[in-house]
Amino acid sequence: MSTWITIASGLAGLNVLLLAALGFVWLRNYRQFKSPLVLGLLAFSAVMLVENLGAIYFFFSMGMLYASDVMAQQFVVALRGLETIALAFLTYVTWQ
Repeated sequence: MSTWITIASGLAGLNVLLLAALGFVWLRNYRQFKSPLVLGLLAFSAVMLVENLGAIYFFFSMGMLYASDVMAQQFVVALRGLETIALAFLTYVTWQ
């Protein structure tokens, strides 16, 4: 596995942790308030969690998808990095 795919896998793993934390808070809030908005946030975290777990699976099982093009690998890392930044902000404001 290339360095770029290893970095992308690490970022996806970090995203899983952030989404698990968000899902925990939003589930607790939904149980308390029964708000449709919180239910939507909980669904968002669940879908994003599945997407990131799927990405990790494909990074390890089908690394050849990105093996031939370093630019594609760098783009995947950039997208995972942007997602991590967005989730970090969302996690920060949620825990406040």
